[in-house]
Amino acid sequence: MARRSIGILVLAVFLFGVARGQSEEPLTLPLAVEIALRTHPMLRATASGREVAEAQWQGARAGRFPVLQFSETLLRGNNPVYVFGSLLEQARFGQQNFDPRFLNNPDSLTNYRTSFTFRMPVLDQRQTSMKVAQAQFRRGQADKRTEQVEQQVRFEVLRSYYSVLLAQAEKEVADEAVRLAEADVKRSRDRAEAGMSVVADLLSAEVQLADFRQQQIRAEGEIATALAGLNTAMGLSIDSPQRLSGALGDRAFVIAGREELVRQALDNRPDLASAGLVRRERAEQVEGARGEFLPRVDVFANYGLSGRNLWSGSGDYLVGASLTFNIFDGGRKARIEEARASERLAEHQQQHLTNQIRLEVARAFQQYQTARERLAVAERVISHATEALRIVQDRYNEGLTTITEVLRAETALVRARTNVLAARYDYYVGYAHVLLTTGSLTDVRPFVS
Repeated sequence: MARRSIGILVLAVFLFGVARGQSEEPLTLPLAVEIALRTHPMLRATASGREVAEAQWQGARAGRFPVLQFSETLLRGNNPVYVFGSLLEQARFGQQNFDPRFLNNPDSLTNYRTSFTFRMPVLDQRQTSMKVAQAQFRRGQADKRTEQVEQQVRFEVLRSYYSVLLAQAEKEVADEAVRLAEADVKRSRDRAEAGMSVVADLLSAEVQLADFRQQQIRAEGEIATALAGLNTAMGLSIDSPQRLSGALGDRAFVIAGREELVRQALDNRPDLASAGLVRRERAEQVEGARGEFLPRVDVFANYGLSGRNLWSGSGDYLVGASLTFNIFDGGRKARIEEARASERLAEHQQQHLTNQIRLEVARAFQQYQTARERLAVAERVISHATEALRIVQDRYNEGLTTITEVLRAETALVRARTNVLAARYDYYVGYAHVLLTTGSLTDVRPFVS
């Protein structure tokens, strides 16, 4: 409880700083995810969906409760049947009212009728049970939808967070490349002025410098774009200032085999569980349609007061029970067939989703494996490229090679560093994608701990 309170306090301070545009708290990945889970519009939408499902469940359960109604009616007229009945209700019918002249042509009469009516279903052809069960399944679907969106939000925040770190790291590589190229230009200019090299070497170095500066400019743009994407994934304004902590460090993730991952996905995926609930909801619809063959039984009671005004009158009551049985209903068979077809449709959709999940897991597994192998190759190339540049620079300083070889070696080293960063990013995101496709992306701390 204490850790949760501290986390909420840190989140509140961070959001207050963001709102003022001067947040000093560094943004960690867990904090970014926590912010997204509290502010992302899609999660607010799923929360509203859960409230709708809860209200539907409460409304369905109300079908089992009695209904009590109050009514107040005012009537005035001289219809013979109305006048005769109203006098009886008001307990004012007398001997004189048997006069044929009165019966055929009565004076106008005012009748105030106050009544309370009680109704309660005893058997309702399983309609309430069907609606309650369907509402329960919809409530479960809303919960699974929330779980699914939460995992998707975690993945989007994680991917966007590491996109920013990738862009920042590429900017650092570009900055280092520019410094290398500036040193080459200075050295080439000095050598050209001393008559130790031709002007072509200086021009080649300047071309290399211009190319690295373009990479530097692109990296700056990528940082701005990645920050906007991160803010969007967190549910914040795209211009919210952020200062990230962490780096694309050297980490080792471990996953199970592909078949085990498929089994985990079939057990854990919220969307597949939701599809199963849809199928069960449609099965309840079939049972509800069949229930129309059953009788309906209701009990009721009525108490009323009838009088010439609101403050006087004669009371009466009526209690009873009713049984209704549909001997023939031309649309009943069609409703049953419709419910059965809906159940079959849900079954086929669930099977299709199962096949899609198997494919998603296989694809995510292969992408992760590819990224891991690429990263291993790229990391080996770094050491080779670094050593190659050292050797070429030594040879160039001794006059044993040309500036072209130095520039080529520098370009190879910059490319190798960039490839390592890209492969490491794909490795991180590939692992997160495996967790997402198996329904296991419930925590991002393994990425930073």
